[in-house]
Amino acid sequence: QVQLVESGGGLVQAGGSLRLSCAASGRTLSTYVMGWFRQAPGKEREFVAAISRSGGSTYYPDSVKGRFTISRDNAKNTVYLQMSSLKPEDTAVYYCAATTGSANYYSALTYNYWGQGTQVTVSS
Repeated sequence: QVQLVESGGGLVQAGGSLRLSCAASGRTLSTYVMGWFRQAPGKEREFVAAISRSGGSTYYPDSVKGRFTISRDNAKNTVYLQMSSLKPEDTAVYYCAATTGSANYYSALTYNYWGQGTQVTVSS
């Protein structure tokens, strides 16, 4: 079992950048494919990014491709989400998640473990 704690959220102006971190404990991070999701009020949880166990493959939806970058440092048991060119529609609670699965990284149902979330607010 792994415990996940997100940090780095906050208030930023449109066009700005933020870097989120997800610190894992309890089990070696390299065991898991890691993902980031977000959820805005009244909306479903939305896939933002995923990264393979080694970090060699990354996955993004079109809505964030080219603006967000997911990375991981298995030695530090930490996953990052670098967000740039932020838009007001990126405002949401951002969640880190881990899965032992090997497919469907876009689906929240794939993920076994979740952090508590960190708020990101982008002002116009």
